[in-house]
Amino acid sequence: MKKQLLHTPEGVRDIYNEECEKKLLLQSDLLGILKGYGYHPIQTPTFEFFDIFGKEIGTTPSKELYKFFDREGNTLVLRPDMTPSIARAAAKYFMDEDMPIRLCYMGNTFINNSSYQGRLKESTQLGAELIGDSTVDADAEILSMVVECLQKAGLKEFQLSVGHADFFQGLVEAAGISEEDEEELRELLANKNFFGVEEFAETLNLKAELNELFHMLGSLNVDLNDLKRAKELAASYPRILAAIHNLEELHKVLEVYGIQKYISFELGIISSYQYYTGIIFSGYTFGNGEPIVKGGRYDKLLTYYGKTSASIGFAIVIDQLMAALSRQKINISIETNGELIVYTKANQAKAILSAKETRAAGTPVETILKDDTKTNEDYQNYAKRNRIRTVTFMED
Repeated sequence: MKKQLLHTPEGVRDIYNEECEKKLLLQSDLLGILKGYGYHPIQTPTFEFFDIFGKEIGTTPSKELYKFFDREGNTLVLRPDMTPSIARAAAKYFMDEDMPIRLCYMGNTFINNSSYQGRLKESTQLGAELIGDSTVDADAEILSMVVECLQKAGLKEFQLSVGHADFFQGLVEAAGISEEDEEELRELLANKNFFGVEEFAETLNLKAELNELFHMLGSLNVDLNDLKRAKELAASYPRILAAIHNLEELHKVLEVYGIQKYISFELGIISSYQYYTGIIFSGYTFGNGEPIVKGGRYDKLLTYYGKTSASIGFAIVIDQLMAALSRQKINISIETNGELIVYTKANQAKAILSAKETRAAGTPVETILKDDTKTNEDYQNYAKRNRIRTVTFMED
């Protein structure tokens, strides 16, 4: 076999043995949290029509999409983001529903980006979408689920940075910033270049209160006193003021959930996804520079698919979470279970019937016809490698 046939393309990888079992167990545990909040599983196609992720929707740039064609010549893409797919499905199947829709999912996404620092082009996302609820209570419920999921995964120290899309957009609007300059400002914030943000603000000749609000974009941990000050400064800017009010109300509900210690407000947080309209958040933990969870409110996204409905959701990047757990030496415990039956030809029927009976009782069983070139110790070692608890030899 040619050696190149053994390798995967850049940005994708095989997951096998213990790592795969741990990943599946983690996903099952987290899905259980979402179901506990009343969220119902949904599966959408791995590929969709190009327009589902079109530029006007504000999702992944076209150059980062994996594109191909069907027999009719339609342009298709591997999904780069789960949310537009869920939004399309919700608009199709729940068009007339006027009560909240709770959906959860698990699936792989594909982004044709640069694989610097080992960034994967295929990753697994698990998340939830709450559709049809515009309240701050919905925002808090989503954040509560995120916290419970990360706790369930075994993380002790993590932080969710929460901002608001309208704080940034309100500043852009109030300062009269051009589209080109807005892109420059977004890039500065995305790179956490806060000195650059301050220099950018100095070129705008802003009013004193607006200039101070711009400087708040560089604060990584805005407390309630900072929000109070921001509210005073934003008195003449309704869009910014409404965003601050929303964050204050959110904090009150988070206190009821008892998770406020995991939340920090960051007014300069932005997303590459342009469809966010309310709170935006990202989750971080030690040992991982990339966010392990991303989410936010997208009250206008479903209108592209024909349904008017406020919505909010999040996605946990399972691969990033697994990497963080590994680096923090947090183990996902896999149970040692099952039986290995090693039998000779004379005991074939006995071994098969015994295995069937044991499996029916709920215990996994492997059966192997004994190879005379292998010792009993070889089979014991095989069982140990595969976390099989019991080895039974059925020999003459």
